[in-house]
Amino acid sequence: MLDERLTEQRNPRSERIDLRTAREIVDIINREDRGVAEAVAREGDAVARAVELAAEAFRGGGRLIYVGAGTSGRLGVLDAAEMPPTFGTDPELVQGIIAGGYEALVRAQEGAEDHPADGARAVDEVDVGEKDFVLGIATSGSTPYVHGALERARGRGARTGFLLCTPPSDELRRAHDVVIAPLVGPEVVTGSTRMKAGTATKLVLNSISTGAMILTGKVYGNLMVDLQVTCRKLQDRGERILMETLELDREGARNLLEAAHGQVKTAIVMGRRGVDAREARRLLDEAEGRIGEVETP
Repeated sequence: MLDERLTEQRNPRSERIDLRTAREIVDIINREDRGVAEAVAREGDAVARAVELAAEAFRGGGRLIYVGAGTSGRLGVLDAAEMPPTFGTDPELVQGIIAGGYEALVRAQEGAEDHPADGARAVDEVDVGEKDFVLGIATSGSTPYVHGALERARGRGARTGFLLCTPPSDELRRAHDVVIAPLVGPEVVTGSTRMKAGTATKLVLNSISTGAMILTGKVYGNLMVDLQVTCRKLQDRGERILMETLELDREGARNLLEAAHGQVKTAIVMGRRGVDAREARRLLDEAEGRIGEVETP
């Protein structure tokens, strides 16, 4: 393919996939997918560093901001959108910026990724500053929009990171606080980075955002105790968390959750310490949201 980027190489294991049966095609894709998690695992130290950078941003009043184009941008927006219902965060805390704007979420805006000035402008529009951590996502490593956004973010004092699926240059490593490069290899369909590279991207973003939320007290044990009770499913989950952690029956859990104004974390502290909602929130504020530090006197 005359392209040095790993994401653009031809995969010898799928060169004759056009002559295969449906089941054989599925088997080829599945065999290729098996190596994705291993590629991400090899980048564990870098992913952990990104988790720390995101947590530091949150503790300091900053934000985690993803920037990408195409599939990369959509995955960033998706991960950001899941944070409020899962962890009860302000929608501004984790944000996704995608080349072409929100129209690009549902319809490809391929030319939008070619302009670094547009990436820089998008960073300006969300007022990125020194408290923020901005993670650029470009599986090929070359998307101009992402590079423009990160250059402007660094100029505004933000910490920056880069996620790609091809070997990073020394220059790229020097430019950013962290570089994450899961090398998943050539795609089954040459250049279709929505496949293995997209899967690796989602795994990495899930780890970064979830890890940072855990470090900042959004999880108790392995329970998502900062969820927002905004629908029947989450109401049920909140009640079940209280039933399990406080050994309550369903009615007792429902009444306690109501007294806590739908805040599961507050309800747990109320139950553990025998205090009202206001005192429970005060105790949590003092402990920076970590239930483990306030559940016993």
